[in-house]
Amino acid sequence: MSTPQEHPSGRVIAISPAPADGEGERVSLYQAHQKIYPRSVQGVFAQWRWLMVAITQLVFYGLPWIEWGQRQAVLFDLGARRFYIFGLVLYPQDFIYLTALLVISALSLFLFTAVAGRLWCGFACPQTVYSEIFIWIERQFEGDRSARLRLDSAPWSLNKWARKSGKQLAWLVLSLWTGFSFVGYFTPIRELTASILSLGFGPWEMFWILFYSLATYGNAGFMREQVCKYMCPYARFQSAMFDKDTLIVTYDQARGEPRGARSKKADPQALGLGACVDCTLCVQVCPTGIDIRKGLQYECIGCGACADVCDAVMDKVGYARGLVKFSTQNAVDHGWTWTQTLRRIARPRVLIYTAVLWAIILGVGLSLWLRTPFKVDIERDRATLARIVEGGQIENVYRLQIMNAAEQALTFKLQAHGLPGLRLVDGSEVQVAATESRWVSVQLRVPYDAAPPGSHPIHFNIDATDPSGQALGHLKEKTVFLMPR
Repeated sequence: MSTPQEHPSGRVIAISPAPADGEGERVSLYQAHQKIYPRSVQGVFAQWRWLMVAITQLVFYGLPWIEWGQRQAVLFDLGARRFYIFGLVLYPQDFIYLTALLVISALSLFLFTAVAGRLWCGFACPQTVYSEIFIWIERQFEGDRSARLRLDSAPWSLNKWARKSGKQLAWLVLSLWTGFSFVGYFTPIRELTASILSLGFGPWEMFWILFYSLATYGNAGFMREQVCKYMCPYARFQSAMFDKDTLIVTYDQARGEPRGARSKKADPQALGLGACVDCTLCVQVCPTGIDIRKGLQYECIGCGACADVCDAVMDKVGYARGLVKFSTQNAVDHGWTWTQTLRRIARPRVLIYTAVLWAIILGVGLSLWLRTPFKVDIERDRATLARIVEGGQIENVYRLQIMNAAEQALTFKLQAHGLPGLRLVDGSEVQVAATESRWVSVQLRVPYDAAPPGSHPIHFNIDATDPSGQALGHLKEKTVFLMPR
């Protein structure tokens, strides 16, 4: 059997004794995973965490069911290559807005991390949110931490089978509902519901429902803290965004040490003890199983559960709160008040992040506000060369793709300019249905002597009007006109 021994780094590794056949000693370099049983906790940060759970899940589960006009409010129709976000209709050509959204998300993450550490991880990350929901379900079937420990160590019985099976069934139902809601953002959710009820859904819908359900079930039900500790890259580079004025979960070592148990009526100063009663509740409530009293660790997701339970213990023993709290390294070292700590938030890196973030947000917002509700792509018809037609005129053929991004049918008026006598033969008006795309072919002609042989720049003017005749936008697209030799 292997014998656990403590490594100089503090981790426990299993060292196997030499086998009898003399093959040599085998050393395991990996620490065996030990299941974590987080204890329930009440407090300010727990309330904020559950508030974020409620908000994020109301948005995720509820948004696909909201209607906007005659369609789903938020729908990413990959087949038609259209993305509907309430009154906004985007095409693949609007990919720049997705890029801007990713940049805004990244800068927001940098800003929040610089100000208050891993707020995203502790309160809004899907891994944290679904782990919190799954742990709550687990408590309903198996009880709190001590009850779950007793149940797992007890032999299998009818009671244990019933509790374990009920928990797994509830996890599976929630996971399947989560996968169904996820696919509902890409396939209209009401059509998807009808397809499932009639068993007529397609293979891709079934694949993604099961895939997302399995990911939710595995990550939130079994892997939990392992995703945060070993799979998520954010834990590895978060320290690069911290400084000594970043709000993080901290243990006031000067006040808490030396730690030790004592009676409620005992005088800690007479016993030579600090405020920490060494109850280990801060470890028991931690979703990643760390001891915050050892200092900041990359496994800490900044959820504040240890601060909540420590404040409750301090209330019971009659000590001041704040032994474990959100604070900064400078505040702990210099004994600053909360007001003094907050004054250091507006430091250069935070101001830079904020300025850049707001500049991008305002730029994207202004771009969307001024955005015309249609797009036009123009290309010369390469299958048709420049040619001489009746009347001795030169004709070029062009193909126009007109994309209507409005929620109503539009009329497009086409004009061409750039060469003397340039005119459209026909097709000066084009009708395009709401949120549809249409290819049209137009012919441009000029007199034979309008320009020397070669390529000459011209442009199309495209004006859009709604059914009432109101102008909705104007575009000017460039192309070339070829004059044969």
